[in-house]
Amino acid sequence: MNFIATELEGVYIVEPRVFGDKRGFFMESWSKRAFEAAGLFYDFVQDNHSSSDVKGTLRGIHFQKGEKAQAKLVRCVRGAVLDVAVDLRPQSPTYKRWVAVELSEENKRQLLIPRGFGHGFVTLTDHVEFLYKADNPYAPEADGGIRWNDPELNVDWGVTDPVLSDKDKNAPFLKDAVTGF
Repeated sequence: MNFIATELEGVYIVEPRVFGDKRGFFMESWSKRAFEAAGLFYDFVQDNHSSSDVKGTLRGIHFQKGEKAQAKLVRCVRGAVLDVAVDLRPQSPTYKRWVAVELSEENKRQLLIPRGFGHGFVTLTDHVEFLYKADNPYAPEADGGIRWNDPELNVDWGVTDPVLSDKDKNAPFLKDAVTGF
């Protein structure tokens, strides 16, 4: 695996080695040994799978608060997304900064997002399937979010009228949110 550091400390683009022939391909999507050799120590305890039918569907910006915070390893296995990680750690030199990476079934890239970051994605195609590992189980009481179009973050999603859940439409702005980081 190739680990590419982004401008946000701890956020990495992960490029797996893909072996392909006329039958298709094979790749390791997770290797504890490879991650630890790169100095990245994670114990993932939960896998999640989401499906979005329509291009322009936006999910996020989500996180879990405090002790229930989650690191995530995310990838798109069908279609394509613009995946976004936002630094929500007030003590960080990159607080409120974000990075966006295209993840797709073609490029097979993944994004490693440590605890203390918000996460979201917008679908670039119809019929998207998105997988992610988390290092803490989902805890409804720790669920948090930031409004997708918060002017304080100014994330460039590439869409102006995304398909949103009620939860994401009504998420608080950063100035009103409790992140617990």
